[in-house]
Amino acid sequence: MSRRAVTVRVARWSATHPWRAIGLWVVFVAVCFAAGSWTGTTKASDEDMAQGDSARAAEIVESGNFDDPAEENVLITSRSGRLDRDAAAAAAGDVAKRLGALRDVEEVGRPVPSHDGQALLVPVTMAGEPDTAADRVGTLLDATAKVQADHADVRVEEVGGPSIDKGITDQVANDLSKAEFISLPVTLLIMLVAFGAIVAAGVPVLLALSAVGAAFGLSALASHVVPAVDTISSVILLMGMAVGVDYSLFYLKREREERANGSSHVRAVEIAAATSGHAVVVSGFAVIVSMAGLYLANDVVFASLATGSIIVVAVAVLGSVTVLPALLAKLGRRVDRPRVPLLWRLTNRSGPPRVWPALLRPALRYPLATLLITLVALGALAWPALDLKLKSSTDDDLPRAIPVMRSYDRLTAAFPGEGVHHLVAVRAEPAKAAQVRDRLTELYDRTREDPLYASVAPPHIEVSADHRVTLLDVPTRQKPGTDGATRSLEELRTSLVPAAVGSVAGADAAVGGPIAWDVDYTNNLSDRMPVVIGFVLLLTFVIMLVTFRSVAIALTSLLLNLLSAAAAFGTLVLVFQHSWAEGILDFHASGSIVAWIPLFLFAVLFGLSMDYHVFVVSRVREAARRGLPTREAVGFGISRSAGVVTSAAIVMVSVFAIFATLSMNEMKQMGVGLAVAVFLDAMVIRVLVLPSLMTMLGRANWWPGRIGRPHGTRIDDQPTEEMRNIPEPVR
Repeated sequence: MSRRAVTVRVARWSATHPWRAIGLWVVFVAVCFAAGSWTGTTKASDEDMAQGDSARAAEIVESGNFDDPAEENVLITSRSGRLDRDAAAAAAGDVAKRLGALRDVEEVGRPVPSHDGQALLVPVTMAGEPDTAADRVGTLLDATAKVQADHADVRVEEVGGPSIDKGITDQVANDLSKAEFISLPVTLLIMLVAFGAIVAAGVPVLLALSAVGAAFGLSALASHVVPAVDTISSVILLMGMAVGVDYSLFYLKREREERANGSSHVRAVEIAAATSGHAVVVSGFAVIVSMAGLYLANDVVFASLATGSIIVVAVAVLGSVTVLPALLAKLGRRVDRPRVPLLWRLTNRSGPPRVWPALLRPALRYPLATLLITLVALGALAWPALDLKLKSSTDDDLPRAIPVMRSYDRLTAAFPGEGVHHLVAVRAEPAKAAQVRDRLTELYDRTREDPLYASVAPPHIEVSADHRVTLLDVPTRQKPGTDGATRSLEELRTSLVPAAVGSVAGADAAVGGPIAWDVDYTNNLSDRMPVVIGFVLLLTFVIMLVTFRSVAIALTSLLLNLLSAAAAFGTLVLVFQHSWAEGILDFHASGSIVAWIPLFLFAVLFGLSMDYHVFVVSRVREAARRGLPTREAVGFGISRSAGVVTSAAIVMVSVFAIFATLSMNEMKQMGVGLAVAVFLDAMVIRVLVLPSLMTMLGRANWWPGRIGRPHGTRIDDQPTEEMRNIPEPVR
């Protein structure tokens, strides 16, 4: 049984049993969401995300079974001028009293003055499991706020790992709510313009929301196998709203078109299933295959993002080919009610389109010149991508809209040792613990006079209970992703650590920490990137080859997708590696792109491009099978599909652009990259590059097969009245 027959049979069953199909879908969504809420989500840890030598350092630390409680710091500074030490001491005493009385606090340490005496630091050790500290740190923050209220003459603020995690979680939740609040009315408005009727506008949005809800639950279940990263909820919402609305839009547009041509409700659904439904399945499968390539990166971030994306796309496809036919059959002509008078007349004009044939005229009349000019323009936009620089996101890249990050900046300025650290982890026989400690102390002393490091305080050395593992923190003034940070890491790994620990027989040493994590993560990404890209290219080629049985179509698909992806990368570099857009998008330019963004964008773009490409080329092939010459078939297929493709592209661009306004840099970069790529794909690639290329290739588009009228199908075998009346192209 062919995939096309399956989509038709499923649609026929749903259309003839609408209440069963709708009921099963509601139950499916409810069960998925409830199951995910019941099981909860397993978050990826730093150890899960470590690569290379950083992973080895994390493994050594783990083997030491250290009692590593969550720690917070209360920073007391002057609001202006020099610090009043008496006022600071009084505030520190109040901190010890209030926080020490909390059950979530195990110990409040003695106040520590800064090197210049202008700040006072009160260390706080939290009780309980470190993994749940971020959920419990709110009581500490409330107590610190009360201390601040009673000591207004100094600044009292709390900062630490749990409070930063809580700040990030709250900010992501606020961003997610903002995206939902803006994207829903925007998407509804676009659908209203596309259909001119309120019910028709609401159906795609409703299905997309149900797909997102089910995907949230299923992704929570999947996180117990593939741990989830913080951005997974945002990615599911972004992908789900984009593809969910698009798939329903393709299907609904075709069903309305066939009803307008005189087909019954069920027959119109069957034709939509055989054409747009088939294109939706192929497009969804292409997205899933592209995202599956991210598993080859051997990285928990990509595995989590791939899992969430695959789930939401699969659910969106399932909804489009099962419950959507049931809704359309049940609603019948009521799907076009209530009509918005002006919009209805604009979107339901009879006769051939006028705007799109005019836009296509340069590509159809002068294909070679159009192709060359467009390629030069896209190449110029892609050129900055050659200067692409990658860096993992760190605390320094977090938005300062998060209040605790402003406190973090003041903490690291007053106490450099509380900022970025290298972690030297050594494992040796218990009898050699004293020797290892002495060697690490010597190593620390050698870093005191080196400007790459910030070794001012006495060395912080920890030894495991079994005396097998010893840890040393080496503070540095360097920020992750900078040349100085890389030099400080290389000096430790290639010189200082081997010189210090090399004389300890049988010792195993590794250097971890945020700088090492960034360097090792980026290096692993560079090593795995060719594998992932090669996989995505190969599988995309195979999918297009099987779908259209044409090597030429498969190769041109790769070329077009590479063009839009390269142009998107060039735009990312122009916007985020320079400072000119900082005021517009409200971010701080770090001179680099978040390390996982380009590869993730590449996989997503290759998948999403299939939405338009499969849909448009399918319409061109339908026209060619009905006997139209290539030039006319290209003009007819693209102009007749342009309305739905443009509407779908506007939805995607709008949703992605909303994410560019959120706080987190990852979301901004992903939103800008996807919005630019989809816009170029729909408005430049499909209007200029694709028609000019297909016109030049002529019948070679279908090589090595032959385009001809198919046998045994009533959908494609005769020209429609619309085709008989198609005007001759300008020659």
